[in-house]
Amino acid sequence: MSVFTIVMIVILVVLIAILGALYYFGKKAEKKQAEQQVQIDAAAQSVHMLVIDKKHMKLTEAGLPDIVLEKTPWYLKRSKVPVVKAKIGPKIMTLIADEKVFEVIPVKKEVKATVSGIYITGVKGVRAPLETPVKKKGFFKRLTSRDK
Repeated sequence: MSVFTIVMIVILVVLIAILGALYYFGKKAEKKQAEQQVQIDAAAQSVHMLVIDKKHMKLTEAGLPDIVLEKTPWYLKRSKVPVVKAKIGPKIMTLIADEKVFEVIPVKKEVKATVSGIYITGVKGVRAPLETPVKKKGFFKRLTSRDK
């Protein structure tokens, strides 16, 4: 056997091992996420809130309670999360929104939100339905649409 075929076989075996490991850890993470989703749905409650501000901020700069920062793994502390400042009753609170919900939340309007702890999982308009934002086209979509 030549050196080239031995090297190619070794590379193939390593790639198969990596794909197997990714499949295993992906399944494990999927099960864990499903369990967490069940817990979030069980603790969800509906509240009326006036949204003051929303933006993506680093977790350490968001003004969240200290217990949230302590429970966060070290590698996620500098990641940006969608943060919503809202007035719920007489209190102004800082909440974390789901990425899909964050796009729909209107600023300076009252909404009825589904909240689980400090996590916003759903939003509905109080007086009128919420407007869905127009999604921007990507660079290649714009290039192809100009040709037509």
